[in-house]
This record gives sequence, structure tokens and C-alpha cells, in this order.
Amino acid sequence: MEGRSSSQVLAKENDDPVEFLPQPSTTVNVIEQWSNPRVNIWRTSATFYAFVIMGANDAAYGALIPYIEDFYGLTYVVVSLIFLSPLVGYAGAALLNNFIHIRFGQRGVAFLGPACHVFAYLSIALHPPYPVLVVVFILAGFGNGLEDAAWNAWLGNMANSNELLGFLHGFYGLGAVLSPLAATSLITQAGWAWYAFYYIMLGGATIELATSLWAFWPVSGRVYRESRPRTTVVKDSRLREALKSRVTWVVSLFLLCYVGAEVALGGWIVTFMRRERAGQPFQSGMVATGFWTGITTGRFVLGFLTPRLGEKLAAAIYLIFSVLCQLIFWLVPSFHVSATAVSLQGFFLGPLFPAAIVAATKALPPYLHVSAIGFAAAFGGGGGAILPFAIGALAQSRGVSVLQPVILAILAILFILWICLPAINKAPAGSPTESASKTHQWVNIDFDLVEAGRRTIQKARGGGR
Repeated sequence: MEGRSSSQVLAKENDDPVEFLPQPSTTVNVIEQWSNPRVNIWRTSATFYAFVIMGANDAAYGALIPYIEDFYGLTYVVVSLIFLSPLVGYAGAALLNNFIHIRFGQRGVAFLGPACHVFAYLSIALHPPYPVLVVVFILAGFGNGLEDAAWNAWLGNMANSNELLGFLHGFYGLGAVLSPLAATSLITQAGWAWYAFYYIMLGGATIELATSLWAFWPVSGRVYRESRPRTTVVKDSRLREALKSRVTWVVSLFLLCYVGAEVALGGWIVTFMRRERAGQPFQSGMVATGFWTGITTGRFVLGFLTPRLGEKLAAAIYLIFSVLCQLIFWLVPSFHVSATAVSLQGFFLGPLFPAAIVAATKALPPYLHVSAIGFAAAFGGGGGAILPFAIGALAQSRGVSVLQPVILAILAILFILWICLPAINKAPAGSPTESASKTHQWVNIDFDLVEAGRRTIQKARGGGR
């Protein structure tokens, strides 16, 4: 007992012994590619498909709410629990995803995430009592939260991470576009019951379980720990260490506002176009589809431009264009102009989520990625639940036109939060492309509002350089 080293004691307390092994002085970090090793082709495909299911899961709520309300005889306040319940699942995933990675590796995520979807969709298809339905939606949110953190962190560490994350979230947007269209068409045209839509989701989740588990089965807890060791001996868990970083909190607040603005626009745009722009129901519904299509297209297309400009500069430009589109959407009282502006706004908003993930992975050490991104994703889920309801509460007293100034204010907050991030215009630490990345950028500009403010204060006090 007396002969044990302090690092061995800490390893036992943290139940994460491999991370405390000393690092060889000759260790070279090798950045994986989506096609190298070859197994990554199948793993990347599995994550893309998983995000299609996640997008379909999240977007189906809005389309099915009226039918669920009628089926169970609910008031709007009670049925709104369906929007809030996934937030509980995301919060649970934020707390447990690091433990699951340490104990079971990506194999555990590849099983638990899709298995939660399978169980949830099977339960919903059986249309249980409403309280059970709320709990089941929590389980679906938990599965989404696990996969959101794991696959974002995994692809965010790869070469060409902007492009890969753009495609990853583009497939999420694809699921978000197709799901409401399929659900609405099957219910209104084919006469299906609302819960029958989840037979399709159940089949999709079963395929997700098989593909994800097969692709990531070799990545056990031991393999995961060995590939992402800590470099210092500390007693805190990885989540606690991640929460001590400014990057974690800035990215979390950024995603809180971003997802809130995205969901609020997607959820209230139909009502706004009908009441403020005198649109017909079908035309107004197509405006919402145009918005989500813009987000999906922006993630696929602008993901290739972002690394050329650098994440900090590119996202700042996207935010400026989003603000301009928002002003046109708000101030020009024309249905067709508003529809075009909101679609373009979706195009420029789309790549912001992947850019934030890339920023987190470049600014934090690899062993903190899952904890930090999982926590930030939970914050994003909170924004997607809280901000739309806050806008709804304001709309009840002041009209749905309140949507526009609120979204504009959120975009301004997003810009301030973004420039508060530290310098991230570089390749991941240890990357073979770290030094070459600067030469491949068209513009190499970076800024850090917090650091600039600190230097200004020091100069004013006469104590800085």
C-alpha cells in the first residue's frame, strides 16, 4: 500500500487508469481521415445515417403536435411538454457520456444511442398514455445527446473537420426536411394515425443500431482511453476539467442561442407568414421547408469555404449576412421577399453549428472533447426548448411580429460570443497539417475580444505591454 505512487491512487479514484500512463517522448499525433484507415469509411457513413435519424426525430415533433393534442385531448401547455422532455434527455447525456466513453468506449455509444431510439419509437408506435409518452421522448433525447457528443467529437478530430462536420449536420438537416413532409403527407393524404409514422422511425432506428454497432464494435472503453490519455495527473473528472475552460462555456452559450434561434425561426415562421404576410397555409408551410433546406444546403456547401477563411473569420461573415437577411425579412413586408430572405438566412446560419464544434475541438485537448461537446450540446438543446417558448409567450401578448426583433437580438449576441472565443485559426495540435494550414487559407485573421479587453485594461492601468 505504501509503495503505490500518487498517480496510481488517483487512477483508482478516477476509474480511468490508462489515461495516467506516461507519454513516450517520441509520440506523434496522427490525424485520421474519413477514408484512412479504411474502416473509417463505414464509421463515417454510420454517423451520417445516425444524424439523419436524429434530424427526423427532432423535426417530427412540430408536425405531429396538433394530432397528438387532438388524440389525447390536451391543452397547449400540457402538450408542450413534448418539446421540453428531450431537454431532460440531453442533460442526462451530458452528465453520463464521458462515463460511457470511459467504460464502454464508442461501442457503448453505438449501442445505447440507437437502442434508446428503437425502444422509444416502439413505445410511441403503441400510443401509450400521455405521461408515458413524455418519458419516452426523454429517452429519445438521451439517445440523441449521446450520439451528438460522440460523433461530433470523433469527426471534429479528423482531417478536413469543417467539411466532415458540415456533411454530418447537413444529413441532420436532411432528416429534418424529410420527416415533417413524410409525417404530414402520410397523415393528411394516406389517412395514417399520427403514431403510425413511428413504424417508419422504428425501422430506421433498427438499421441505425445495426450499422453503428457493427462499425464501432472494436472501439471498446480500453481502446478509447488509450487513444485519448490525459497528460497531467489531476483528481477532477474530465467533465469537471472541461467546465473549468472558458471555451466550454462560450461554445455552450453560443449553441444555446444558435439552436434557440434556429428552432424558433423554424417553429414560428409558418405562423408569421400567415398572419403578418397574409400567406396561404400551403405556401407558408413551404417557407418553413425552404428555411430548413437553406440550413442543409449551407452546411453542405459552406463547409468547404470555412477552412479557407478560418473558422473565426468565416463564422463572423456568416453572422453578418444572417443579420442582413433578418433585416430584409423583417422590414420588407412582401411574402416572396420574406420567403427568399429566410431561406438565405438558413443558408448562412447552417454552418455555424459545425464551426462551433471545430472551434471547441481545436481549442481543447482531445480527452476533453466528448465532455465539452456533450455539455455544449445539452445547452443547445436547452435553447431549442426555452427560447421558442419565450417567443411564444411574448407573441401571446404582443403578436407574432415580436419574432423579428428577438431573432435579431439573438444574432447580435451570437456575434459577440463568437469573437470572445480564443484564437482557433489553426490545425489541431500535433497535426501534420498544423503549419501547412496557414498557407492554405485565403485570409488569416483572428481575434479574441476577451484577450483584447484584458490587454486594454492592463495598458490603461500601466501594467501591460
